[in-house]
Amino acid sequence: MRIFTSLVLVLTLGVCAAGVWVLRGPIPVSYWLSNPAASFQLAQGENPNPIQLVRPVPPTQLSAMAELGEKVFYDPSLSGSGKLSCSSCHDPAKHYGPPTASPVAYGGPDLKSPGVRAVPSLAYLNFQRNFYIGPEPPGDFDVMPTLPQVAKAAIHSTRIAKTAHDTAQSVSNFVPAGGLFWDGRANTLQQQAMGPLTSPFEMDGGTIQAVAAKLQAAPYADMFKKLFGNGIFSDPQLTVSEAMFAVARYQIENQDFHPFTSKYDYWLEGKARMTWAEMRGYMLFNNPKKGDCGACHLDQPTPDHRPPLFTDTQYEALGVPRNPHIPANKNPNYYDMGLCGPYRTDLKNQTQYCGMFLTPTLRNVATRDVFFHNGYYHNLHDVVEFYNLRDVEPGKIYPTGPNGKVEKFNDLPHKYWGNIDHTDPPLNRKLGEKPALTSQEVNDIVAFLKTLTDGYKQKGG
Repeated sequence: MRIFTSLVLVLTLGVCAAGVWVLRGPIPVSYWLSNPAASFQLAQGENPNPIQLVRPVPPTQLSAMAELGEKVFYDPSLSGSGKLSCSSCHDPAKHYGPPTASPVAYGGPDLKSPGVRAVPSLAYLNFQRNFYIGPEPPGDFDVMPTLPQVAKAAIHSTRIAKTAHDTAQSVSNFVPAGGLFWDGRANTLQQQAMGPLTSPFEMDGGTIQAVAAKLQAAPYADMFKKLFGNGIFSDPQLTVSEAMFAVARYQIENQDFHPFTSKYDYWLEGKARMTWAEMRGYMLFNNPKKGDCGACHLDQPTPDHRPPLFTDTQYEALGVPRNPHIPANKNPNYYDMGLCGPYRTDLKNQTQYCGMFLTPTLRNVATRDVFFHNGYYHNLHDVVEFYNLRDVEPGKIYPTGPNGKVEKFNDLPHKYWGNIDHTDPPLNRKLGEKPALTSQEVNDIVAFLKTLTDGYKQKGG
């Protein structure tokens, strides 16, 4: 009898301990009840369904074109100041993102000319699609409609809410997607590289003729001749165009720009374990009633096992607070409205897109010190809180005006407020409602975001 009693006691204690472990663990009880086997592995930080990711196969060595691009990428002599190269703003140590927490970079001939937007990362841009407004219209076209025509047709389309559990809904939305820069005005890495080269507040290299002359005087000028012939420098436009093409080839061939070596990548393959905080954050990231981050920042591998890019490449108007530290914002009549201007001009009359900016990848986001197109935030905790509190407690997000009222959406003219996303969770909540996330849950999502940093060292590896 004593043995039986002892056995019952042990079993009871074991069940209680297991219950406490389940309740305190990172996996919701509801998920335990519906998926006990998977929950057990998830609770231990493991991926219950590991796969072998198909990463791009890097070349054994850079091509001659890419080697030339590397020289150009790191050459400050092409700038007006002689001190600014591509790598100055796209720091390899920061995964080709901005090196500082400044909301904008400074360039020009004396490095005192302020930019207008936060520096985007160059990492993983080789996978970006060309800019388009989708979905594609049905039927066959003998003459394809122009971009403004497609944009005009989209005015009366209805936006469908997208969630982390139903990202396919985003495909049916008639919204802009793809392209490079915050406003998608470039389609190729070559075009993207050309922009800062001659911008007066970036590299400020001068005219195309001036840049070509600098390339001709560069120590690597013979590389141009070997690749393009001795007459390459007789055509300045061609010289600069080929130089930017070489930079693009460098970004494509150099695996450092797209290594897919984060802890999350290895977790997907069953080669790494998440901590409880990271796992809780992962579950919240994909919970439509909580963070719902995965609705826009797609985190699942493709059907052919390619690693996720953590972006749907679509454009959103989020209503981020105006940044008073951007010099251009000292003018109260100035607004950076993304797709509809002022730096992109072909959609300036499509006001339904005013305030929309590209959804960037979250890969290596934890190594950045400046966030959103205007660099308003400087840490991930505040970024997550923006989504969490924007509508339920706007006083914690936006400044208070002289009249004592919260100046919500103060970086977009009132007539375009209808463009701001109030559809996708958690941005669909109302003033005074309970925030979707607790303080601990915000911290957990940040913990998960830190698993997206490349260069993770596997144990025993």
